[in-house]
Amino acid sequence: MRIGIVTRRVGPNDGQGRVNMEIAREALRQGFGVRLFCEDADASVIDAGAELIRMPPPAFLPSRLLRDQVFAIRSARAMSGCDALLANGFATWAPADVNAVHFVHRAWAASPHHPWRLQRDARTLYARIYAGVNARLERGAFRRSRRIVAVSQKLRAELEEGGVPADRITTILNGVDTTEFAPGEVNRTQLGLPEHVPIALFAGDLRTRRKNLDGVLRALADGPADLHLAVAGRHENTGWPAMAASLGIAHRVTFLGFRTDMPALMRAADLFVFPSRYEACSLVLLEALASGLPVITVASAGGAEIVTPDIGIVLPDSEDVGALAEALRAMLADAARLRDMRVAARRVALEHGWANMAQQYLALLAQ
Repeated sequence: MRIGIVTRRVGPNDGQGRVNMEIAREALRQGFGVRLFCEDADASVIDAGAELIRMPPPAFLPSRLLRDQVFAIRSARAMSGCDALLANGFATWAPADVNAVHFVHRAWAASPHHPWRLQRDARTLYARIYAGVNARLERGAFRRSRRIVAVSQKLRAELEEGGVPADRITTILNGVDTTEFAPGEVNRTQLGLPEHVPIALFAGDLRTRRKNLDGVLRALADGPADLHLAVAGRHENTGWPAMAASLGIAHRVTFLGFRTDMPALMRAADLFVFPSRYEACSLVLLEALASGLPVITVASAGGAEIVTPDIGIVLPDSEDVGALAEALRAMLADAARLRDMRVAARRVALEHGWANMAQQYLALLAQ
């Protein structure tokens, strides 16, 4: 069987790209042919035997919205020589056997936390148009696909609310590298972190309020006085350091900037806080569990369905800062329970390795 995968990029630096990279790797390992229709692909996948049909976006087009349309047209024209096709959302005008959905633009556009609902300017107007156009394009892509994969139960519910029949949807959670992300000892000082204090780790794109760092900072101000927060992500030209200072907690927050050593940062932390206002199924949540970190998250974060009371706390409302502060206090109140949660978190993550995830996709494509 030759499998075609159509997505903008295949590689380790974004969630969707990493999922497709692992599917391609496992398919090649099992002796399947793999043809990639994308803008770019990691060299390791090509070296392993995947065929790359590279379709870089025209440099002169001024927006991602237009570049996506050109990509979808070009990929449909290039589609040939595949026994089964895996698409990712609206990536092509060609019919797909399986469509993996990593984000539902219709649901994000309707969210009260969409930037257009919070501030009206040219940037948020473009965000509104982008989400609205993609919502329509996605509906068409779903109709052209034989099976739909939702990467979390939350996403599955959003697809059903958008009119996708339940019997066409299969839920396959994203995976995690349980070797790269694993418990261990690290030198906090070398990572720029304080010794001898409990550390909560927050990681994400700090240019958007969707990740809810503002809620975490306010909860820290009201939470355990000895807790330190490590923030991984580009904080330059954002208002987050100023907000920490205004709350009187600047000395308890370390802004680490963009980091490529996330496995080490997770080994240095005691817990992971992830109260995202909207998320499909972030890889970072599984990476934290694989590192043995108990998690505080919210129901609006896809993937939260695997966070049971023995490995973390799931809050019903991302905007309830008081509940988040209380969760931080509860997490640190019992050292023995925290140790048990670390062991249980790692055990849950081991059930979600990349090979297990990829095999589910391959079985669906083989059908």
